[in-house]
Amino acid sequence: MRHGLLKPSFIPPRPQRELRELVRYRISLIRERADEANRIQKVLEGGNIKLGSVVSEILGKSGRAILTAIAAGTSAPEELAALADSRLRATPEELVEALWGRLNDHQRMLLRMQLDHVRYLDQQIAALDAEVAKRLAPFEAQLRQLDTIPGVNERTAENMVAVIGTDMTRFPNADHLVSWAGMCPGSNQSAGKQRTSRTRKGNPILRGTLTQAGQAAGRSKNTYLRATYRRIAARRGSKRARSP
Repeated sequence: MRHGLLKPSFIPPRPQRELRELVRYRISLIRERADEANRIQKVLEGGNIKLGSVVSEILGKSGRAILTAIAAGTSAPEELAALADSRLRATPEELVEALWGRLNDHQRMLLRMQLDHVRYLDQQIAALDAEVAKRLAPFEAQLRQLDTIPGVNERTAENMVAVIGTDMTRFPNADHLVSWAGMCPGSNQSAGKQRTSRTRKGNPILRGTLTQAGQAAGRSKNTYLRATYRRIAARRGSKRARSP
């Protein structure tokens, strides 16, 4: 694959342009939700509560129940720990220890507002999920096929179809598609020496989606992609192995 492959020039039809807008907006809301989760974590740390150290997802079922109780005024660690789901990996003793702390009224107010914002974002993201799924219903077979690739889930497949479309005749071969996406390595050689080169700028939605899919594939079990990731990571490091 060479860096100089031409980028196909075409204007997607209106339905695909609208679909791109939907997935772009969904991605922005998902990022906003992640930012809000980080703000919640800062508020907890300000009260010396280390929930994030024992719960992998503080906005999961157990974390949400505990956070809601804290925001409502509950402070006893034992009472808060009892709200966690029994399937949570952390033990009750670990939860109690992590929940020793105290938030003042100002911090509880911030926590309530942040949780309200997360609930609103969840509703908006769910609405976008439903709308995207409805518009992609005619391409269910293509989505199922993409979903069989290690590292690709339903949302990843939706993003790929929204950006690329399903008409592959626009691309002479796979090399051109990879180049158009900005995911193939550049070529910078002089006097037989390979110099540092960059990838071209591709569609940011597609680049982000494919990068996340590659990271997920690297964590998959018993797959060729995982074996390839481990081989490259052993020579060039995990960051290089994840990058295009």
